[in-house]
Amino acid sequence: MEFKDYYQIMALKRDCAQDDVKKSYRKLARKYHPDVSKENDAEAKFKELGEAYEVLKDPEKRAAYDQLGANWKGGQDFKPPQNWDDGFEFKGGGFTTDGAGAAYSDFFEQLFGQAGAHSARGRHQQGFESRGEDSHAKIHINLEDSFHGATQAISLSTPKLDAQGHVQLKHRTLTVKIPKGVKPGQHIRLTGQGNPSLGGGLAGDLYLEIAFNKHLLYRVLETDLYLDLPITPWEAALGASITVPTPGGIVELKVPPNATSGSKLRLKGRGLPTREPGHFYVVLQIVLPPADTEAAKAIYRQMQEQLDFNPRLALGV
Repeated sequence: MEFKDYYQIMALKRDCAQDDVKKSYRKLARKYHPDVSKENDAEAKFKELGEAYEVLKDPEKRAAYDQLGANWKGGQDFKPPQNWDDGFEFKGGGFTTDGAGAAYSDFFEQLFGQAGAHSARGRHQQGFESRGEDSHAKIHINLEDSFHGATQAISLSTPKLDAQGHVQLKHRTLTVKIPKGVKPGQHIRLTGQGNPSLGGGLAGDLYLEIAFNKHLLYRVLETDLYLDLPITPWEAALGASITVPTPGGIVELKVPPNATSGSKLRLKGRGLPTREPGHFYVVLQIVLPPADTEAAKAIYRQMQEQLDFNPRLALGV
């Protein structure tokens, strides 16, 4: 993914004040507007300028962008760090765009293009002037936390403007109870932990969106879990009873004879322990022993000679 240097596009220094962003945009927008500009690439530059302004004009997007930009080295493809938005607190609906249907680069869309699931809730709260605005953040937990429940200390970062109009990050730490059976995309509501009221009323609420850290063994899809299970050719051909690790403990699994690689076996109700528990799927992966000794090579030659088997028969070859 190509990194977009929004500060360079807008001819700004990285430590500029928010007022400078607006001034630079107005100046460059007049210069590159397709209706008045004589530049050959005015339309492309005007579009690029609009994308840069969409990010830098918003303290939340700008702070997130600044955090990401620190990981970019010139001349290399840009890859956002894993869980880059973890604990980044924002208001309203999150990293949504102002213009409906606006076309932005892949760089922008990957970072900010997904409309927040809370945008309707954020708009609803704006009607209560005496109450603080709700805030939102994403946190990552381990799969095991969903199976057993957990208590976790989380660090949140909130963009704020200082007296000079510069974006600063304010940090705080909260202790959060992770309920058993929580699933990816679900939200934990912390009453009164959102933004304070400007009129002295109640503070808003904080909504934490749950995401799972990548697990060494399991994949999560909704409430179901998947495990790629290596098996030997003879276990697949003859059938076998195999021990399988699950987050709830070791279970015995019967592999039927003539099993094929990619086949799925279901352990009912052993997925995420939600109100309606998900399932645990074992995906069989047949692994061939290496022919790294003379004895092993002899066995493969014997199979070649005695087994009438052509896996490409359906291809007509």
